[in-house]
Amino acid sequence: MEMTPPERYRQLAAWFRQPAGRALAMREKAWLDAVLPDLFGYYLLEIGGTERADLAAASRVLHSFRMTPAPGSDPGPAVPSLYAEVEALPVASRTVDVVVLEHVLEFAVDPHAVLREVERVLMPEGHLVLLAFNSRSPWQLARPGRRGRPPWSGRFYSGRRLRDWLALLGFDLVLQRGLMYRPPLPGERLQERLRPLEGWGERWSLPGGAVHLLVARKRVFSMTPVRPRWRPRRATGAAVPAAGQHYEE
Repeated sequence: MEMTPPERYRQLAAWFRQPAGRALAMREKAWLDAVLPDLFGYYLLEIGGTERADLAAASRVLHSFRMTPAPGSDPGPAVPSLYAEVEALPVASRTVDVVVLEHVLEFAVDPHAVLREVERVLMPEGHLVLLAFNSRSPWQLARPGRRGRPPWSGRFYSGRRLRDWLALLGFDLVLQRGLMYRPPLPGERLQERLRPLEGWGERWSLPGGAVHLLVARKRVFSMTPVRPRWRPRRATGAAVPAAGQHYEE
């Protein structure tokens, strides 16, 4: 029987407690610690099902809160957390300055709806920090034997597709990096021996990282008035606007 999205999120959280998952979690945390201090505001919303409470600890945003798509998850007391449908966030429009979306798109019923909700709740010039598994990564080679287990049971995405989705929603890309160049092999010692691969891959921004890290800024659209071109009406002499008068975005 097919697993529900909450069940998949809970299994993903369990995978992040295994050696390969812990190694990935450390890389993601290191990069978020470098990125988040440069993003400011009053409210930060962290959305994810991996039960990690410390992802946004480096943020300077005044108030942080967390939503999880898996009921019963307990990321700990550090960040207030509640269960919510990620395709219909219980958050008012234009109220959040930073959204951290960690491995939600891969298991969401409608990933487009998730991104539309993120765009809705963000303030103009607000930032989205997105973590998602890469469909162009060597990790895909491990999928055939693990198709029913997270993270391979989710949908992986190419960087181009994620950029296209964000552009359509009015986001400007600020940063894109690949993370995790080690293979998903079991064992703490083996992961530690392969740690130098991270330095080489990230130093040269090599393609093939297992995870995308994207930072995008919500674009502000302004109404630009267009001056009307007036012409006299022959019968009365009254002025009327020329055809095609309008306002442009």
